[in-house]
Amino acid sequence: MPTALSIVIPTLDAADVLGATLAALAPGIERLGAQGTPVEVVIADGGSRDGTADVARRRGLRLTSAAQGRGRQLAAGAEAASGAWLLFLHADTRPAPGWADEVSAFIAAPGNEGRAACFRFALDDRGAAPRLLERLVALRCRLFSLPYGDQGLLIQRGFYEALGGFRPLPLMEDVDIARRIGRRRLAYLSTPAVTSAVRYRRAGYGARMLRNLCCLTLFSLGVRAETVARLYG
Repeated sequence: MPTALSIVIPTLDAADVLGATLAALAPGIERLGAQGTPVEVVIADGGSRDGTADVARRRGLRLTSAAQGRGRQLAAGAEAASGAWLLFLHADTRPAPGWADEVSAFIAAPGNEGRAACFRFALDDRGAAPRLLERLVALRCRLFSLPYGDQGLLIQRGFYEALGGFRPLPLMEDVDIARRIGRRRLAYLSTPAVTSAVRYRRAGYGARMLRNLCCLTLFSLGVRAETVARLYG
């Protein structure tokens, strides 16, 4: 049976987080399969030196190698995938229960072949700072229609290819493709995608948020993605 949905996950030394993401996806994948929507998971690895490849192989996933850089890896994963629909997902991002039903409904809705969708941003941390960041991300999406890659991206293959796919950018590949999709063709699912807050806890929420904003501003002003990536850290 042809694969209806390919979940593409770019990885780089992600052994510590990939297993939890795959476990979160498993019930939804099983549910979709039972409904007649076969799903494959494609791991696009950028040269991991830990056990990332072993995690993928133990689960029988499709594993493809790519030059390091999320844009390149996402593009390579899409090329290796066989699904009519593509769901791009970061290795440390876990869609909450119910994701499969909402994805299935979006795929089945007439006219969505020319649209894309992303999840609601959430962090796996407690306190005021992560909740504030979640609200700011929701505001950014509402005002500027710029979801980031940690919200996932669900898109029909033909539409993805017509857009030119992910470009080989080291950073801001998610902003770049969101701009090409455009506000009117981008939908927001109600299901949260819960992302690791390790980067925010390590740098401090205020410092990390400010750095992210600076990177987005510089990229929007036309600064090369390679330059922005050095600032992002």
